[in-house]
Amino acid sequence: MLYIVLILVLAALGLLVTALTTANTLWAWLSVGISIAAAGILVYDWLGNRRRKAAEPEAVAEVDDREPEYVDEAVDEPVEEPVVASVPPAEAVAVVPETSSEDEPGEEPTDAADLLVISGLTADVRVLDERPRYHLAKCAWLGGRSSIGLPVAEARQLGFTPCARCSPDATLAAKHRAGRGARTPGEK
Repeated sequence: MLYIVLILVLAALGLLVTALTTANTLWAWLSVGISIAAAGILVYDWLGNRRRKAAEPEAVAEVDDREPEYVDEAVDEPVEEPVVASVPPAEAVAVVPETSSEDEPGEEPTDAADLLVISGLTADVRVLDERPRYHLAKCAWLGGRSSIGLPVAEARQLGFTPCARCSPDATLAAKHRAGRGARTPGEK
């Protein structure tokens, strides 16, 4: 339908140019007539679309009026929740499984302001192989365990979370705000 209107508009434009170059009003009136016909086709198409759209909700309403069928049977098997796994970036090589060890310290709750500061720090924290938390070097929970030093921002990127006992996020963010140590990359 739009192609027909386009052709009519182009024809009207051609007749208008002809009318202006020849100074003959007949061509101008033919251009006006073709333009009116193109407008009439557009109005007809618009009204047809409105009628079709008005009829669609009635058809949908007929389908939606049906009552859903429910099965009232007891299910013996438990329904398993879907497991959603996130894939770490290719650079991440450390695997940090959540352990259910009873002596594992909890996770420190970190507020958004501290998290913004921590995400750019290069201060070292300590991590244990196959343990989910990162710690300050002075953390009592580390004791004599063999640990690995990582920048805190990298530890976060690798999926480690802060220890609730030594509160590394709050401590490092406070040091950074006070201007003592814990520099961000690019700071001198």
